[in-house]
Amino acid sequence: MWKRIGSVLLFILILIGCSNRYMAGSKTIRIKGSDTMRILAERWAEEYMKIRPNIAVYAEGGGTVTGIRALITGDVDICAASRPLKADEVQQLAQKYDRLGVATLVAKDALSVYVNADNPVQDLSMIRLKQIFAGEIRTWDQLGGTPDSIIVLIRSPNSGTYLYFQEHVLRDENYSSHAQTLPSTMSIIRAVADDQHAIGYGGIAYDDPGIVHCRINSVAPSEDTVRDDTYPITRYLYFYTIDTPRGTPRRFIDWVLNDGQRIVREVGYIPLWDVR
Repeated sequence: MWKRIGSVLLFILILIGCSNRYMAGSKTIRIKGSDTMRILAERWAEEYMKIRPNIAVYAEGGGTVTGIRALITGDVDICAASRPLKADEVQQLAQKYDRLGVATLVAKDALSVYVNADNPVQDLSMIRLKQIFAGEIRTWDQLGGTPDSIIVLIRSPNSGTYLYFQEHVLRDENYSSHAQTLPSTMSIIRAVADDQHAIGYGGIAYDDPGIVHCRINSVAPSEDTVRDDTYPITRYLYFYTIDTPRGTPRRFIDWVLNDGQRIVREVGYIPLWDVR
């Protein structure tokens, strides 16, 4: 009997030892930032953990600014960003780490303008788009639609998409004082799908049967029009690290730049090169 108990105890100790060795060998990658990139980062994390089960990859949204702050404070390994770092953000990295940060291009995006599927206005020039979001055009009949007020929906200022749109569409002018701020791309999608008079913006990968990705200058956002630069609102998506990535983060980023590009297309963004 005592031999049997001793054998059981020995077996348990072996299991604990194996478990401890396994845990000691496990590693974690923390990613935070762009809501535009959230669905992409989550898919990358999910697929990478299938092939590297000893690696835990956590991906969160919250906005590009939130991700950059987390990188500066050392709370994440990788910041996902939908815009380049600003000068003051680079300065903060330099002051704390004596490093300027390292950017890695991971995908390309068409910044889509969403309108309701029942809205007859589905083609806008860059000039008209600017006038809508600056509040200079206030009703749809000024654009050939119904005589209803335009419901302008924008992201919060901590969003890289908010800043990118302001810089590249509004030409650094202010958004309309009548614009409504929503916390995420999905919330904008849902609001546009529910209201025929709403308009908003976000990444090309987000979709819903109730919305249409508006043509801009008569060009629809697509992989081909982004690649040949005929669609006028395109941008790169970034990973930022404090320094040149090494070890576990480096292997993950290398995978994103190779096999992970297939997932970029599957999610709906544009891979850095043709992976067909």
